[in-house]
Amino acid sequence: MKVREFMTAQVVAAKPTDTVEDVARMMSEIDSGAIPVIEDDLVIGMITDRDIVIRVIAERKDGFTPVSEVMTQGVESCLEDDDIAEAARRMAELQMRRLVVFNSEGELSGIISLGDIAIEHQGNLATEALEEISQDE
Repeated sequence: MKVREFMTAQVVAAKPTDTVEDVARMMSEIDSGAIPVIEDDLVIGMITDRDIVIRVIAERKDGFTPVSEVMTQGVESCLEDDDIAEAARRMAELQMRRLVVFNSEGELSGIISLGDIAIEHQGNLATEALEEISQDE
């Protein structure tokens, strides 16, 4: 089975100039804890609810802080044609709960999360990946 069968394909993206408040509102509207950040059609990072807590609230920044100041730069990814088991292994190896998904042309096509795998897959892929992600190094 391929990643494209499990991923969330309708991805909402932020710009580096968007404010943290704007992104938090987006997250609430789409019920997601992670939004890719795109500049000039390239994914340059990811902003997560955890980034907002650690890099905004804990540091007492305001909601008008640009996403570029608090996002996680760079992204971990896979291809939509990758096998779902390989994507789950990659998440476990990287100790990440989600990967950005690109198509064969290198364009953003979705996001795959452990939740997507757990909901759709009848095997132990998500459980095994989560166990490895949750292990202390």
